[in-house]
Amino acid sequence: LAERLAGHGVELRAPDFNEPDFSGLTMTRMLAQLTREVDAVTRGPVTLIGSSLGGALAVLAAARLGRSVDQLVLLAPAVMLAEPGHHLLPPGRIEEWRRLGAMPFFHYAYNEERLLNYAFHEDTLQYDAFHAPLSQPTLIFQGLRDTSVDPRTVEAFARTRTNVTLSLVDDDHQLTA
Repeated sequence: LAERLAGHGVELRAPDFNEPDFSGLTMTRMLAQLTREVDAVTRGPVTLIGSSLGGALAVLAAARLGRSVDQLVLLAPAVMLAEPGHHLLPPGRIEEWRRLGAMPFFHYAYNEERLLNYAFHEDTLQYDAFHAPLSQPTLIFQGLRDTSVDPRTVEAFARTRTNVTLSLVDDDHQLTA
């Protein structure tokens, strides 16, 4: 994506939210990192592009940063992450995570499972991407065969926002087709 955008004179900055380590990842830490990145841009508002957890992060950042963000492109955004009853985190799994202190989660960038501290879950509960006030024009691509992010949840998110254009595609969570 960076290479294609560069051909149009557009710089893509992709902060590594895994730094300093994935196991200690929190939404609060990612929001702080993204805020610093946006603040460092000197040429006006930015477009945020986010996939899955990064999509939820982009929504929360856009709500927080207002005019510093002029639009969003979201790929299978996990806007339901903090919602009770999320299908990937049933109550029994959350309790096991709390008891163990950390559990393995599949990390798409590394194509393997990585340990993530329970603090991630606790921190995420203070953020609600699904109900965040999002005023920027937003384009969402969502796979109809996505088993990680339920397309019906993304449809519900988009349905209540006139500034959101949803494109449902015959694909899975990776959106590689």
